[in-house]
Amino acid sequence: MEAGAILRAPGVDLSRQGVDRSTAALPNRGSLACPRARSWRPSAVSSETTGNIDSRAQPRPQCLEHNRDGNDKKITRGVYAQELEVAARAVQLGCMLAQRVQERILRKEENAGSKDDKSLVTVADWGVQAVVSWVLSQAFGEEVSIIAEEDTKGLKGMNGIQTLQRVVAVVNECLSQASVVGLTPPSRKLGTIEVLRAINKGNSEVRSSRSWVLDPVDGTLGFVRGDQYAIALGMIEDGRVVLGVLGCPNYPMRPQWLNYHQKYYRLASKIAPPPPGKWHKGCVLTSAKGAGQAWMEPLVWNSDGSFLLNPPRVVAVSPVDDPAQATFCEPVEKANSSHSFTEGVADSLGLRKRPLRVYSMAKYAAIARGDAEIFMKFARAGYKEKIWDHAAGVLIVEEAGGVVTDAGGRPLDFSKGRYVEGLDRGIIVSCGTGLHRRIISAVDASWNSSKL
Repeated sequence: MEAGAILRAPGVDLSRQGVDRSTAALPNRGSLACPRARSWRPSAVSSETTGNIDSRAQPRPQCLEHNRDGNDKKITRGVYAQELEVAARAVQLGCMLAQRVQERILRKEENAGSKDDKSLVTVADWGVQAVVSWVLSQAFGEEVSIIAEEDTKGLKGMNGIQTLQRVVAVVNECLSQASVVGLTPPSRKLGTIEVLRAINKGNSEVRSSRSWVLDPVDGTLGFVRGDQYAIALGMIEDGRVVLGVLGCPNYPMRPQWLNYHQKYYRLASKIAPPPPGKWHKGCVLTSAKGAGQAWMEPLVWNSDGSFLLNPPRVVAVSPVDDPAQATFCEPVEKANSSHSFTEGVADSLGLRKRPLRVYSMAKYAAIARGDAEIFMKFARAGYKEKIWDHAAGVLIVEEAGGVVTDAGGRPLDFSKGRYVEGLDRGIIVSCGTGLHRRIISAVDASWNSSKL
């Protein structure tokens, strides 16, 4: 199958040679505004809130998008437009699966397991990996290279049979509704061997030409606790991250709620429900190398049964450069991050606000959206950062105007395999070069006295 054939956009053949994919003409949908072909408008919505819609997903025309600052800014999709479109729809589909599994975990209908390294794993980790792998294979061929976090070891033997059955069930449940996000569903249910093969496709090695990098559920601890998590998909070409998609199903549109566990937001939403159709949580951020922009759009399907048709908007990092006014993010988990060291750096830098501790790569989303200004992670001795934990987020933040380096000021190296090699002490993410330099100076000043 040629690239783009999986997309259901009628009248748009992105696979034909000679078509400029960044400006391909789309069917006219009247006055409905939207800047990218990937956004769509269902032709009919069920009166029920079960998530069913008319499968004839329609694209919307390209135009100027009105951003949150009130300025018209044209969204430029660039040379990776087709890959970005497929990737974003794959992540949307993965978010649909993850939301359903998280709801079942919270209702005690599903449980989390553990891997050999004692880290948590759920049906959603394997299910999202299988779904995204299937979509990429359908769009770009079975030879597509995918580097992903999960494998099928935990699905083998007597102990894994029941889990495998649940994985196969949620994968087929999700793929059967692929038309919700504008993709063509498979003609039949996938068998167990096909699901296992899709998961294991993530065991590829980094290619010098092109590889996809996937974290199916980043922040699994937050996921099982009903809090923040992310689905991250990036593309590496010749050692550089050139495309990033970050799905954050629980991300609140009012950033103040990031300070609280998601369970409090769910409770508040039950007491005072948001108006029907209001985009109040859940987003997908995307960008491509050289675009000079990052974009955010709502989840097409939300766990509360709503369908959000808001067009994507351009997002940008915060203009704050005064450390005293900056919001600082760090990981929730202490196992792979030294809170004591970052606390010392924050004190040296003059940060006054309490740290914002968020699960997963939602921290990258916070920087790209301008909801926070700084993210620092300094792993404990012996821990190696994986490329899927950072690739998509790094690209999105950089294209949104931010800066990402190691503590020595060097760009992160994604060309050496499954790990970020040669990392100098830790990772620093900020909203601008001036603030970034001050952070690095504060790290240097604190390093000698640390016990990392």
